[in-house]
Amino acid sequence: MLRVRLVLGYMGWCLRLGARPWNYFQLNAPWFNARRRLFSKAEMDQLIPEAWRLRQTPLAELKQPRHWPVFLKPEWGQNAKGIAVARNNAEWERLRQALLQQPIPYLVQEAAPGQHEFEIFYIRSAADPTRFAVLSLTETRNLGGDDWPVNSILNPDTRHTALPLSPQQERQLWRYMSQLPPFRIARVGVRAESLEAMLDGHFRIIEINLFVPMPLMLLDEDIPLKQRHDFIRKAMKALAELTLALPSDQKRKRIFWPMFFLNYRIKP
Repeated sequence: MLRVRLVLGYMGWCLRLGARPWNYFQLNAPWFNARRRLFSKAEMDQLIPEAWRLRQTPLAELKQPRHWPVFLKPEWGQNAKGIAVARNNAEWERLRQALLQQPIPYLVQEAAPGQHEFEIFYIRSAADPTRFAVLSLTETRNLGGDDWPVNSILNPDTRHTALPLSPQQERQLWRYMSQLPPFRIARVGVRAESLEAMLDGHFRIIEINLFVPMPLMLLDEDIPLKQRHDFIRKAMKALAELTLALPSDQKRKRIFWPMFFLNYRIKP
């Protein structure tokens, strides 16, 4: 239902502002690989500042990791679909042989240090792209007792807690996000030792989602319904304004259907 509310809210604001809702998929088109027809995680990795980057290697090029555990990830995926964890050599050999047969290339990502996982969601301001219109921070926790879980909205043990931010903390967080390429909308997953460490810039980026990223703060069951509706209203208005402000000379790319069908090629 949350996704339905988001979509309807966005379309409603597009109608009011005169924006074309199908142009949503052009918001992050500059980072879409039209030849390979995906948002490549390998290419995205090279856009992350080195201090926050995790080592990633194509699965086909790696015989054995230097350290355990490692995460095996499809080069593109959503909601952690298809991600697996190898904690030792036996798991690695079993997973590697199976995943090399997949139609989508896999990457091997080193495990990020830090005990806490956070999701940063933002939408840039249409009036001033150097600023944000919407920014939220959510802590992602796992109740299953696994030290290295694959958290996602598909994992029943995953819980989300929205974290309120002071204006100063918002400015700090945005200063870090501004060091990434100028994505118009994104959800950035990071790991850090603590909230304080993350706000001080000591974190590693584990994921950047540019294709229909859902603000995870909406999944916090303790947030009142009115607050969720207010957030959706504000966020979808900002998104419609960004859509309306898309440069007319930006090269258009076919994104929705390639990504839609690609998602069905990834096995859970």
